[in-house]
Amino acid sequence: MDFPYTVESWMVGALVCGLAKPLARVALVTLAFYNSKNIVVSGLTSLNSQMFHMVVYGCTNSKLQGLKILASASSPNTDGIHLQLSSGVSILNSGIATGDDCVSIGPGNSNLWIKNVACGPGHGISIGSLGWDMQEPGIQNVTVKSVTFKGTDNGVRIKTWARASSAYVKGILFQHLVMVNVQNPVIIDQVSGVKISDVTYQNIHGTSEHKLPKQYPCSRIKLEDVNLTYKTQPAVASCLNAGGTTSGLVAPT
Repeated sequence: MDFPYTVESWMVGALVCGLAKPLARVALVTLAFYNSKNIVVSGLTSLNSQMFHMVVYGCTNSKLQGLKILASASSPNTDGIHLQLSSGVSILNSGIATGDDCVSIGPGNSNLWIKNVACGPGHGISIGSLGWDMQEPGIQNVTVKSVTFKGTDNGVRIKTWARASSAYVKGILFQHLVMVNVQNPVIIDQVSGVKISDVTYQNIHGTSEHKLPKQYPCSRIKLEDVNLTYKTQPAVASCLNAGGTTSGLVAPT
């Protein structure tokens, strides 16, 4: 574990995903784990990190639980937890309020379990960005369950770069989620060659700040018991180039 780490070193190591351009300042990551296994982090509080609060890179069979991660809603790139090239990582029973993603899931992750997390403010839980490199590992088998989003820009999001790539997203389950005044509760930004499939949204309820909360240019998307409202009225959905199924109550339609 190297602590602290600099933005410049991160850029060279290609660890940062989702940044539109290199930052013009040096910023510090609070806590990072590299190429480790059987990590347990419990009861930790991280306050006002200059950049990502916690990074898990190249790790296996690890548990992060009982965390409290706090930063101003106006602080950029202060992701709560960033995961990359890791497998078998659990994030449990935690509260994350930042100026960026509560949890960001970068390329090469698999078998992730995120449960009982309170997220907000911030940008929600993001898979991606993916597709920055032409040859890039994908993301598969991710479960996000029993999470409450309050006042976030997004709820659950899958995002890609606008370029060709071998990356993919598959086997994703978003289940038992509560949205409270979330601008975009469910969103997939698919503008690239990244293949997105087998994504299930199940039992998602709450309120949207925007009337148009989701777009799906993807395949095998499943919606089950999704009920999102906009100012006491049903929201509006937009689905482009999408294939999938619905069951139970689904609103918006």
